[in-house]
Amino acid sequence: MALVAVPQKGFAAARRDAAARGDRLRASVALVSVAVRPVLALVLGLFVAGTIDLATTTPAAAQGFTYNPQPPRPAPPRVANDGQMLVQAVEVDYDYNNSRVSAVGNVQMYYNGTSVEADKVIYDQKTKRLHAEGNIRMTDAEGKITYANAMDLSDDYRDGFVDSLRVDTADATRMAATRSDRSGGNYTVFENGVYTACAPCKDDPKKPPLWQVKGARIIHDQKEKMLYFETAQLEFFGVPMAYLPYFSTPDPTVKRKTGFLMPSPSESSVYGYGVEVPFYWAIAPDYDATFSPRITSRQGVLLQGEFRQRLENGSYQVRAYGIDQLDRGAFTGQVGDRDLRGGIDTKGQFALNDKWVWGWEGVLLSDYMFMSDYRLAQYRDPFSSFLNLPTEAVSQLYLTGVGNRSFFDVRTIYYLSFSGNQQTVPVIHPVMDYSNVINSPILGGEFSYKTNFTSLTREQAVFDPITTLANTNSLCLTASADPMARIPTQCLLRGVPGTYTRFSGEAQWRRSFTDSAGEIWTPFAIVRADAIDSEITNQPGVNNFLPSGSTQALRVMPTVGLEYRYPFINVQPWGSTTIEPIAQVIIRPNETYAGKLPNEDAQSLVFDTSNLFSVDKFSGYDRVEGGGRANVGVQATTQFDRGGAVKVLFGQSYQLFGLNSFAVQDMTNTGLDSGLQKPRSDYVASVNYSPNRTYTFSVRSRMDEQTLNVQRFEAEARANFDRWSVSMTYGNYAAQPDLGYLTRREGILGSGSVKVANNWVVTGAARWDLAANKINQYVVGAGYVDDCFVLAANYVTSYSYATVTTPPVLGHAYMLQIGLRTLANTSGGGGGAGIQ
Repeated sequence: MALVAVPQKGFAAARRDAAARGDRLRASVALVSVAVRPVLALVLGLFVAGTIDLATTTPAAAQGFTYNPQPPRPAPPRVANDGQMLVQAVEVDYDYNNSRVSAVGNVQMYYNGTSVEADKVIYDQKTKRLHAEGNIRMTDAEGKITYANAMDLSDDYRDGFVDSLRVDTADATRMAATRSDRSGGNYTVFENGVYTACAPCKDDPKKPPLWQVKGARIIHDQKEKMLYFETAQLEFFGVPMAYLPYFSTPDPTVKRKTGFLMPSPSESSVYGYGVEVPFYWAIAPDYDATFSPRITSRQGVLLQGEFRQRLENGSYQVRAYGIDQLDRGAFTGQVGDRDLRGGIDTKGQFALNDKWVWGWEGVLLSDYMFMSDYRLAQYRDPFSSFLNLPTEAVSQLYLTGVGNRSFFDVRTIYYLSFSGNQQTVPVIHPVMDYSNVINSPILGGEFSYKTNFTSLTREQAVFDPITTLANTNSLCLTASADPMARIPTQCLLRGVPGTYTRFSGEAQWRRSFTDSAGEIWTPFAIVRADAIDSEITNQPGVNNFLPSGSTQALRVMPTVGLEYRYPFINVQPWGSTTIEPIAQVIIRPNETYAGKLPNEDAQSLVFDTSNLFSVDKFSGYDRVEGGGRANVGVQATTQFDRGGAVKVLFGQSYQLFGLNSFAVQDMTNTGLDSGLQKPRSDYVASVNYSPNRTYTFSVRSRMDEQTLNVQRFEAEARANFDRWSVSMTYGNYAAQPDLGYLTRREGILGSGSVKVANNWVVTGAARWDLAANKINQYVVGAGYVDDCFVLAANYVTSYSYATVTTPPVLGHAYMLQIGLRTLANTSGGGGGAGIQ
């Protein structure tokens, strides 16, 4: 085959040259560059790259999708975009009398990144029309492929038609039509069109896709980038499921488009049946708004609006809600018994540079039950409250910086209580944390320091009962209770009224040495200082725990210690085992002001192997561990050559001298019943076993040091396979009467998912209270997910607050989600409270 290049002088000059030769120019292959509008660009004019997601068939397009693979053709040569058109064919004919150029036989044309393949292509210079026929395949620069039997276009791209159209796009959408006509350079009309985003069935390409939309006419407005369907019907597996005389949607290339979104139905015992009809407004490329009125059968219209904007260094959003309730009786005896209810919430975050960010979150409500009653924000997704009861909404302003070896965070926080006890929730004026590890060694070791500043205010004291009598008679909860009943043997003081401010700073140095025998010695030195100022309001019962009025204190805790490790390594053909005795000796004075100062951030203490070798086992800064202590244990780790590992740790802690901080009663009894309150602590042990990536097992236990009775036991197992996964956690906890847990607690939390088919998944989770022999919380769901369709249904039981004076109640909720890729996505749900 030969390539013939015709110089860029037009058909007239070429015709004169041919006439001079007295023949009709014929060549097996020709490279043509003509001084007319590029012919291939005429083809592109019908379907401008990126204006519509398309795909599919043959003349029977209106009957649904079939998949007819085209025989492979050799790819057209790719050349630089130099304004020329490359045409390759078995035969190229120049008819100078009729001003026509014909390419016949395996025609391949390439221009400006797009190629056209056909059995025959004819260009008529007089009518300025391009006609292609037979196995037409056009591929644009973005990978969109158009198939057709016949194509006729004008050379100004404005008019033309295509018969038996089928188009496949790079994002796997497909469209078919018996005929398409283009007019005005903007409108393309598909007659008997079919659209889908589903791939054809591999086993049976003629089988209808999972879903498709058929329309008597589908109109594409290229300028507006909209698709308009007339006399449309939605089919699943070829069976009509919904009929719409008319609907419109942005073409799939549009990422943001003003218009209505899919409605979402819902149901509730307080507002009845509802439907949310969102309207999206694409105001500008960097900001938009969504208006989502929810029309309810019982309460009227709940107005909702959201505004979002993305700036160069961050983004923010604002959401607002409001309703004039028609039936206040649905909330009789509750805070929702009012006409007007609403709220606003906002959040944003901005980067100052590559290390610093600042941002905010804010929530303002007419009443604390508004979000729960109308299932907004945190309550919109019932999964969020399956294991964790939403107790408050957070409003905060923060600044955070992260360096290579340093961290800084400062924020002011306001908690909006969902339980109605707003007066007992503190306002954090700010809380500031800073930590840094010095890069250069000091005295051959690592030097680090950290600081914390906390200031908070609370209006009313918070008491919790710890005895049956106090719990039954509400001695600790009732505001009018006898102050003398609020005593440490009956109640805990969870939060002090008034203002509490503390600044803490800690510096630490440590260095490790390894001697010739392989023993590892790590001396360390720590100094901690706390400056505390508290203004405790004199409220009933508070003086039984802490003195009211103004209190200032300076607490200093110097510490020196030594940690010793001696690892023994045994190597076998199947793997290696390391046995490592560990001993830690800590010398320091007694804790000053032990139990005599407010404790806000160190109320939780769980003694296990994770903090066995912690120098200070308290969880926060408001308490500091004092007195001499020794922590000892042995750790064994086995690594298997074929994968997998076992890690075992067993140990105990000893109070050597001075005051045992964990035996001191404070306002929350932190440390009591922890296993550390005795001179010889309880034994703690843990086992972690990971044979491979499929299974993981772990066990954690605390046993009485005299009787070996189990005080705390947790076992967790996980397994992940190709088609299913499961996890289960078992917990058994002895009574802790000093903390208000009067009986042993025992339960199982399990969850799992099974892939029952290629695209079907069933999930579930449940919490079983073994002490009461009752499954008190569970969730079940099923879903279908593939490349073009999503279907999910879930049923969830979760706790929520009903009134201020009653504990959380168990409610139920269900959710249904349906999504058609590129076309629509909607979800709905409902539920209620009070299930026992």
